[in-house]
Formats: sequence, structure tokens, C-alpha cells
Amino acid sequence: MTGIRPALGCVGPPRLLAGLDEVARVDRVTHLTVHGSLPLLRLDELVALAENIDLRGRGGAGFPFARKLRAVTRSARDRDGRTAVVVNGSEGEPGCLKDTALLLHVPHLVLDGALLAATALGAEEVVLGVTRPDVEQSVRDAIAERGPVGRTLRVARLPERFVTGEGSALLSGLNHGPALPSGRAVRSSDRGLNGLPTLLSNTETYAQLAIAARLGALDFRATGLPTEPGTILVTVAGSSVMETPSGVPLTYVLELCGTGPGQGVLVGGYHGKWLDPYAAKAAEISRESLATFGAVLGAGAVLPLPEDTCPVGEILRVTRWMAGESAGQCGPCVLGLPALADTIEQAAHGGGLAALDAVHARLRAVRRRGACSHPDGTSNFVESGLAAFPDDFEDHALGSGCGRPVLGILPLPADETTVGPPAEERTERLVVDWTLCQGHGLCVDILPEVVRLDADGFPTQASMELPARLRPKALRAIRRCPALALRIQE
Repeated sequence: MTGIRPALGCVGPPRLLAGLDEVARVDRVTHLTVHGSLPLLRLDELVALAENIDLRGRGGAGFPFARKLRAVTRSARDRDGRTAVVVNGSEGEPGCLKDTALLLHVPHLVLDGALLAATALGAEEVVLGVTRPDVEQSVRDAIAERGPVGRTLRVARLPERFVTGEGSALLSGLNHGPALPSGRAVRSSDRGLNGLPTLLSNTETYAQLAIAARLGALDFRATGLPTEPGTILVTVAGSSVMETPSGVPLTYVLELCGTGPGQGVLVGGYHGKWLDPYAAKAAEISRESLATFGAVLGAGAVLPLPEDTCPVGEILRVTRWMAGESAGQCGPCVLGLPALADTIEQAAHGGGLAALDAVHARLRAVRRRGACSHPDGTSNFVESGLAAFPDDFEDHALGSGCGRPVLGILPLPADETTVGPPAEERTERLVVDWTLCQGHGLCVDILPEVVRLDADGFPTQASMELPARLRPKALRAIRRCPALALRIQE
């Protein structure tokens, strides 16, 4: 998703996006002019504030922030008292740009929240994990604008892929390991950055904390629902980031972005759930409302599907991409997800009702067997699509199809979906940057047709011919390289 800058909008007066009506990026001086100075809060005051406004993680799981603070405090008390704070700004979800919007346009609000928590905890280091080079530069600029802050404050760039945003993957990457899920139930509050008890939360969570610290609980709760106070950032159609009070009708937000529910709306991104048009018209932007339809907002991706595209083809595209985003650590991911995509493709091209039965069988084979949540999330996406578009899947399986083209509405990384020159006209090479390569060897697992390793586990060549048909696999290898040591060169 590198290079895409989100369009910004607000329902009502902005909080997180305040100041952007005047400037494209809020620097340190403008930030203080718009928001004022940040008050310092003791740990007990910060916990009480987070509880009073029911602040929850905005990265997907919705875990109460006050409980995270308490868990880190307990772990630190049982050890030597040292802690760390990590901001998850990795955003590997192709349909979500809210972290990007915050870190590109209002980075100081995120830094405020992270430093507020670090001061209360006495944390010695604050690290922001990101994946986009433009976001990394924006955060570096913001850190430089602040000057000394009394503790280590830095940004680190990790590989841009779907699973990087998983907590254990992010921490592994920040600890100089592969940015892949660990598959083990180790809480960051017990052992995170450099082995320290770590407060790990999403970019928007820290920004909301900075707003709440300035407003106080009472004024913070003046906007939004009484049970879910404040505003929420959502990404609509993979391009527009909207700040809206909780409780606003979903269709109203869609209308402001120039669209409607269409055939249905995918809420929560590619590990989320499809709402049919009737549910979408009844739903509000809130946890409670979406829960009545069995959905969660997750990382805030809202993806409407217009009437003129084929839902079966759209779901197949995403499933195939998700299969390629496997962490490569377990059978349900490495083998199960590609097989699931294959069975969907068979059903989409007239494989008969037996092909649809095969899709359901593959879903059962993948679910609850993975080393991380990626197989389950992908299978839930497919199962929700089968339930939302049963007639379309059946028409395709029986050979008649739906008569609509696949327009590629559901966002995927542009470098894998944009049609380039014909294969016979494209001459490319996969290049290794020896100053970065650390010999992780993940590239050969993904691209054995091109990469060969020497006895020490490093590629035998710095420049390798890349056949056009293997370009998608090469792009996955580039994103998965923990050291960012690979690139394609014409």
C-alpha cells in the first residue's frame, strides 16, 4: 500500500484530525496550538481515566487499555521494575489506512499518548513499529521536532505484509527476529520489547489517550454513545479515512464517502464479516450494534461491494492473496489456504455443487488448527462470503455465473493487482542488498525457483533473473524479508 495517501473526513467536529482543515500535516508548533500542552498523569490517574472512558484497543481485539496498564505494572513489580512501550502502526490490512492517516498527518498526537503512558509506567523506551517508508519518515521528523524527551524514542520499519501487525510478529521484528507470529501464548505485558514487560497497543489507541488526557473523562464522554464514548476512525472503501462519533449509522458514513451498501459491506477487513444490505442499513458504528449482527469493527475497515462487480470473483481474489500472505509456519496456512483458494476457483468456474461442498470441507480442515489466527480469520472471511452471497456461489458452481465482471473493488496491494507490460516484454531481476541481508532464509522458502542459499544460509547471488510468472511470489518474498534486503530491479 506504499504511496497511497488517504482522503480524510469527519462527522461532526474533529478530535483526532483537528487542525487538518488548515494544514496537510500538523507539526509540533501547530499541534500545541490546536491541542495545548499535554498534562502529566500518575499511573493511578491514567488507569482511572482509561477505565472511565472505557478506552479499548483500536487495532482489532478491543482489549481494555486499563487492564493492559495493570498487567504491565504487575509484571514489572514482580521483576526489576523496567518496562517499555510499543506503538503498533504496522497496518498490514490492505483495506485500512487509519494508522497511516494518523502517522502521516498528526504524528504528535500518537507520540503524546505513547509518552504519557511511558511516563506513568516509568518506561525506559518507546518504539513505534511501522511498515511504510513515508510513514517512517513522518515519525522521524516528528521525533526530531520534539527534541529530548527524557527516554529513548524511536521508530523502526518492518516488512509490509498482512501478518506483521500481529502482536508477537511485531515484537519479534522489533527484537531483530523475523516479523512472524510466534504461535506461542506469550503476553507482551510479561515479555515484550527486549524481554521487558511491554505496553503494546495500536496507533489510534494512543491518540485517543492523548485526547482524553487533555479533555478529561467528562468532556471526552460528551461525544458518542454513553456506553462507547468518543470518536472512531474508519477506513471506507480502502481509500477514505473518516472520524465519526460512535453510534452514527453506517450508511450515513458510506454516503459521505459517495457510496452505499451495494451488495453488502465487509466490516472488520479480511478477517471480518459481510453484512447484507439490510443489516448494513440497520447497523451503527459501534461495538454493540455490530455485535448484534455477529460482526466486529476490528481495525476499522469498512468495504462496501458495488452492484456491478462479481462477489465470487472478489472473494476469490482476496482468498488467493491471503493464502500468499501465510507466515509459512504451519500446514493449515502453507497448504490449507492455497487449497481453499483452489476449491473456490473450481466452484467459481462451474465445478458443480460438489465443488461448493469441497469449499466447506476445506474450511473445516483449516479452522482452529493454525499456529496463529491467520487461517481462522481467512476461513471466517470465506464462510461469511458464502453466507452473504449464496445464490451467486451456486450460480457460478452450476455454470451460469452471475454475468458480472470482477472489477477488483476489494483493495489489494497495487503491485500485485495492476496489469503491467506483457511477460515477454518484461526483464527483471531479484536483487539482494548485502548491507542488510541477515541470512534469515525465508526468501528461498517462498521462491526456491530463483534463490539458492550457500552453506552459511545466505543467497549465493546478489542478482538473480526473475521470470515474469514468478513476480507475484517475488513480491511476497520481498515483503516477508525481515531485513528488507530484497528488491526487484528492471
